[in-house]
Amino acid sequence: MISNQILQSTIDGLKSITKMDFGIFDVEGKMLVSTVPDMDASKNDLLNFAQSQADSQTIRGVQFFKVYDEHQLEYVLLAQGEGDDNLLVGKMATFQLQSLLTAYKERFDKDNFIKNLLLDNLLLVDIYNRAKKLHIVPDAHRVVYILETSPERDHQGYLENIKNMIAGKTGDFITAIDEKSIIIVKELAPDDTYEAAEKFANYVLDIIGRDPEGRTHIAYGTIVKELKEVSRSYKEARMALDVGKIFFDGRDVIAYSSLGIGRLIYQLPIPLCKMFIKEIFSNKSPDDFDEETLTTINKFFENNLNVSETSRQLYIHRNTLVYRLDKLQKSTGLDLRVFEDAITFKIALMVVKYMKYMETLDY
Repeated sequence: MISNQILQSTIDGLKSITKMDFGIFDVEGKMLVSTVPDMDASKNDLLNFAQSQADSQTIRGVQFFKVYDEHQLEYVLLAQGEGDDNLLVGKMATFQLQSLLTAYKERFDKDNFIKNLLLDNLLLVDIYNRAKKLHIVPDAHRVVYILETSPERDHQGYLENIKNMIAGKTGDFITAIDEKSIIIVKELAPDDTYEAAEKFANYVLDIIGRDPEGRTHIAYGTIVKELKEVSRSYKEARMALDVGKIFFDGRDVIAYSSLGIGRLIYQLPIPLCKMFIKEIFSNKSPDDFDEETLTTINKFFENNLNVSETSRQLYIHRNTLVYRLDKLQKSTGLDLRVFEDAITFKIALMVVKYMKYMETLDY
């Protein structure tokens, strides 16, 4: 369960304190890690000790110790030194390793619990029974974040950085479900608002470093007050991530509560979207317009249908803008200066974006 890297780091630390050498072997006599190239022990000695009733033994000047995981033999620890306290030091090292096993097992159990909780794989009664055993507070305020990075970036490094960032915060959990997504279940104070949630999202991006190519995003759901609702916040964060890619590609932090009409469009079936576009534009699509027309339309929307401000930002005469809008009206039957037509056109642009995104997922 514990990686060899952690085991090596542990015995290196013990050696620096005690000036003794240590080696850790599995129950079949294979060396896992050691502070010296070769410990003075044969495979037969290791196997005989592992099968014996003794928990510790001195064989040819080397102290042997058994390390258990819930009464099951997990490792054999060898301790070798010149002092008189070898037995005491070895017992302390054994206790340290057994404590590590307990801690990692609890962490592993919590990780499995959180994954199953997020994916709705637990019955309501199981949620609260297992939470009680794992000492997880059931009624804390929580919000779920999903951090998505490009495959080329250091996913494992990000995972470790975020783990270090939340280290010691017992109410926070972090897990990974694939090679590019990291999930953070963040515990909030009862009086924390979405401003605090947004601040934490930006803090995470600052820690790992923002992607200049804009392919790293973090999305989060709504704040929930019960453990059973955490899966809902996760689903909301997942939707926010997808909707953000379609309609808010300039943002690297996307909140579910800020998705607006994009959230509704995202849930529409594709056949209904095609029917809508056909009814509004016949055989045309907003996506067929030239770059100049699309730039004019988008800038007009950005300025809340204000003709004067739009013409100023486009560096064109007001009459030129009016001419473009008139031309657009003749080809589509929609006058963007009329609020209802503007809404229809805006929704149509978003629907086309959504359809194009869904087409990319089919391949």
